[in-house]
Amino acid sequence: MNITLLQTELYWHDPVANRAMLEEQIAALPQSTDLIVLPEMFTTGFTMDAPAVAEPANLTTLRWLRQMAAQTGAVVTGSYVVREQGPSGMQYANRLIWMQPDGQYDVYDKRHLFRMAGEDGIYTAGQQRIVKTWKGWRICPLICYDLRFPVFSRNVSGTDDSFAYDLLLYVANWPVVRRHAWNILLQARAIENLCYVAGVNRVGTDGNGHAYSGDSALINFKGEVLFQQADQPVAHQQTLSLAALNAFRQAFPANLDADAFTLL
Repeated sequence: MNITLLQTELYWHDPVANRAMLEEQIAALPQSTDLIVLPEMFTTGFTMDAPAVAEPANLTTLRWLRQMAAQTGAVVTGSYVVREQGPSGMQYANRLIWMQPDGQYDVYDKRHLFRMAGEDGIYTAGQQRIVKTWKGWRICPLICYDLRFPVFSRNVSGTDDSFAYDLLLYVANWPVVRRHAWNILLQARAIENLCYVAGVNRVGTDGNGHAYSGDSALINFKGEVLFQQADQPVAHQQTLSLAALNAFRQAFPANLDADAFTLL
């Protein structure tokens, strides 16, 4: 499977500019691809001003994602700020969309909300992760702060010792002051889950003055860094091998010795 990581700066609170910029980058890709991964909150940057920037769940950005997926023949995924009516009034989600070329899509709302920025007081946490099958691969997309919590991303199917996924994705706005944790945890998630891991972060400085170094990366099932880019925009494309992954799992079935647990 060919995967494309789009590491970019983001215009603060400007969905129109961000969609236009990303559309240009997607159109300029040098080769076809199967999966295009965008950063977290790719239309606005990581913001707590949800009432000012949130979109209805099924309007402009969702339609744009559908258009990008149809034009490229690839799944396009990333998160943005969504609003919808909840049981007790308007609520907001940091929502990842998994958009397929045929227009079918699924959603994942960020489970672990970053309390140090007040995200947990503004957004509604998701409850269930998703695992999607695409081009013979099983893929689990998660969001930023989720990276710190290995139980939620544990690579088990829930019914037996079999693997739930082959590729773990993280879309992020992860600041430079914590880049060491980002780099180490991406490798840890790959090693412990016997899978490929892709992390897509942003670069530049946001409207709150927080700087981002990118460090978007592809890690293999041994924890080896296949690609990493810091400090500048990049559109990186790389082909991953499912055969190599399965061969390693057969030769080194550490999952059979993992501790059983139940996620409540």
